[in-house]
Amino acid sequence: MAKYSFNDDYSEGVHPKLLSAIVATNASQQIAYGNDNFTSEACNRIRAKIGCNADVGVWFVPSGTSANAISIGSCLRPHESVIAASSGHIVVRETGAIEATGHKIIQVPPENGKLTVASIQRALDENWHFPHMARPRLVYISNATEIGTVYSKRELKDIKALCVERDLLLFLDGARIGHAMASSKNDCTWHDIFDLTDMFWIGGTKNGSLLGEAIVIKDPKIAVDFGFHVKQHGCLLAKSWVMGAQFAAFFDPENNLFLHLAAHANEMAARLSTALVAAGHELVAETETNQVFAIVSLPVLEQLQQHFNFYIWERLKDAKQEKAVIRLVTSWATDADQVVKFAAVLEQSSRA
Repeated sequence: MAKYSFNDDYSEGVHPKLLSAIVATNASQQIAYGNDNFTSEACNRIRAKIGCNADVGVWFVPSGTSANAISIGSCLRPHESVIAASSGHIVVRETGAIEATGHKIIQVPPENGKLTVASIQRALDENWHFPHMARPRLVYISNATEIGTVYSKRELKDIKALCVERDLLLFLDGARIGHAMASSKNDCTWHDIFDLTDMFWIGGTKNGSLLGEAIVIKDPKIAVDFGFHVKQHGCLLAKSWVMGAQFAAFFDPENNLFLHLAAHANEMAARLSTALVAAGHELVAETETNQVFAIVSLPVLEQLQQHFNFYIWERLKDAKQEKAVIRLVTSWATDADQVVKFAAVLEQSSRA
């Protein structure tokens, strides 16, 4: 029998309402390359949700790596660099996509998965010898972070203030922004995210869509030519309405589908986290969204692996025994019964 997967939040296909939205486009002819009615409706609904003007740019691309690489590359000159946490997705999970565009990433140690004003300031202090060093120009953060933690409004305000003071762009990777916005720890509105960043994107792939991420561009000087960058990177899809239809459904004002799906994932992660703590296992970080990082012994790990798939994030060794950090990720489609089964296997193996 196939093992149930907690590997990631994109192992399932697409939420039925989003699939229905795609199917509904099939009977009509549409203008290609994002000039269709469905994409227009999606853009309008996203602008309405975040409370911005109609001239704010919204662009759709098929993947998170393309969203990051195109966005960052579009607003930097060749000698400009990016400040990012050493755990950031663009640092460890995108095969050097940013560096391939010619831009250095200045890595700083994260604090609870996050950048802070102090860490950004240190990066600026250490990268000053111009023109012999690449000039820091953009700060990259993700919300939720790579360990599932969420930025508070105060934290974003403080980082934004420093960025304004030092003429830096603030870019937010929103691969799991739905999970961040649905988190009980979140105190930001959609308009706060828009107001406190220069560019951010809304991740659909990790929240139930077949594919697609929506990039929101505040600065009209960047937005005006953004389509050229999307095209040059091979991401201007002829049938862009496949993404537009899904995001129009995500942000249908008659329901709250985007956050509803994320909230389910968060709830399933919270149950897994509670079970791990109850069984005596330590969390690497408080579970705030849909990722759980926990330390388990190798015997427990081996028992869990007989029933479930998940990532071993890091192997540890202390004076008493070998342990491992495991990552469990839940999704819009996570089966609550499988969470109960995981808790039962965990409890039994932890007593052994």
